[in-house]
Amino acid sequence: MDQFKRRTQQLRVKHTIEQLAKNNIEGHFIPTIDEVVPTLKEMIREGSSVGFGGSASLEEAGILSWLRQGPYTLYDRYQEGLGPEGIRKVFLDSFDADIYLASANAITEHGEIYCVDGRSNRTAAMLWGPRQVILVASWDKIVPDLVSAILRVKTLVAPANAMRLGVDTHCSKEGHCVSAVCDKDHLMALDAGGCEHSLCSNYVVFSRQQVPGRMKVLIVGESLGY
Repeated sequence: MDQFKRRTQQLRVKHTIEQLAKNNIEGHFIPTIDEVVPTLKEMIREGSSVGFGGSASLEEAGILSWLRQGPYTLYDRYQEGLGPEGIRKVFLDSFDADIYLASANAITEHGEIYCVDGRSNRTAAMLWGPRQVILVASWDKIVPDLVSAILRVKTLVAPANAMRLGVDTHCSKEGHCVSAVCDKDHLMALDAGGCEHSLCSNYVVFSRQQVPGRMKVLIVGESLGY
């Protein structure tokens, strides 16, 4: 990236971190993907219990492979041999984790975090339960406002995730939501029954947090995830 483009983006990150702080969300800039795991090693003490939400960002940054080899109690939703009840138990155990790792679908320059989920074990744990929530997100996910966050999900995040998970949705075939607009009638969700196999069941905006510093965001200065 051109040095001046990178500097401009760094200033955008700085402003976003300042706005997150006003919402009691702690933000950190991590210049490269290679620095993410070393940063997390400093943040997560040995012996901690750790849960995580489904995330291409965590996979791409090497976080899950590191956790599986580390001195942690890991609630691993991808462990071999888990049936539906085993996965449910992992999700429930994660509510009592010391640390919960995930990513965000968008971060606004106003200091909000926007997430859309299907089963919503990720957003549920982000909202309440784990003692700390650490999000790892590319600076590509910073958007001006909530409308831009909503459109980002409709035109990029949902289609990419539906393709990755092999779900037969309108967006996986067309590359955008069946309602790829954001107006007063379709601010976040679809018309009832608008997408039979939709991954987008619940829409959550994280604004000012009641517990200062419980939620932390590592903003990575490279492309990562969707």
